[in-house]
Amino acid sequence: MDLPDFPYPPTYVDDLPGYEGLRAHYLDLGPRDADRTFLCLHGEPTWSYLYRKMIPVLLDSGARVVAPDFFGFGRSDKPVEDSVYTFGFHREFLLRFVERLDLLDITLVVQDWGGTLGLTLPVDPAFRSRLDRLFVMNTVLPIGEPLGPHFYQWRSLVRNTADLPVAQWIRDSGASLTDREVAAYDAPFPDRRFQAGARTFPDLAMVEPDMDGVAESRAALQFWQRDWSGPSFMAIGANDPDVDTMHALRQQIRGCPDPLMVAEAGHFLQEWGEPVARAALGYFGDLSTR
Repeated sequence: MDLPDFPYPPTYVDDLPGYEGLRAHYLDLGPRDADRTFLCLHGEPTWSYLYRKMIPVLLDSGARVVAPDFFGFGRSDKPVEDSVYTFGFHREFLLRFVERLDLLDITLVVQDWGGTLGLTLPVDPAFRSRLDRLFVMNTVLPIGEPLGPHFYQWRSLVRNTADLPVAQWIRDSGASLTDREVAAYDAPFPDRRFQAGARTFPDLAMVEPDMDGVAESRAALQFWQRDWSGPSFMAIGANDPDVDTMHALRQQIRGCPDPLMVAEAGHFLQEWGEPVARAALGYFGDLSTR
């Protein structure tokens, strides 16, 4: 497969408890004994390829970089039935994955559903003991209440599109993609049979009080507001239609400084990844360690 700017060897795990018969893909780059591990979580409808512009910067700091593909995305297995994909299915995968790799000193890097899921992980005490820092980009932490109008427009669009034009949607958000990059984003979805994971994510967003994940997200909100004491860095693509949601999230993360606003960027901020990653490393003090 032609994956421009993505020369990294694929790695797989197929023995996660509760996920027997399923194989997950991830990148595991840099020294295993590094002082810091960047755990990079993608969202909808992307995969770890989204981080290709950030990864070299993070690796140059001497860190370990781990980037999994959710089931249904990227090179991970893609069950074809929509009913497989639940909030708990995805979240438990992340917890078991981190445990399996025994990741420590984690800088949690999240965007989109990577944040909706990833921000709930510290509710688990075992994960909380592994967490060191937070690097958060355009995302939301739903707590069983309605979101803004753009979310419902997006959910309706996905529900009413038979074959999801994944790369075109990323391009439409303002990202400048070459034809080869378009092909790389579309590659995990050769036809609609493989799109169950991407189809279901919008319907999993916790916008009603009785939905799966509300308890975890409310507990997570309390953690970030009251208990979190580590460094946080926030970056926002100014052209994302939900910028106000990110400013509200900043107020909910204890000690989170003013965000880096990237004027030309949209929702998929990693497409402007190199300067954003450098800004994060500068804020965290990692650049001075090399």
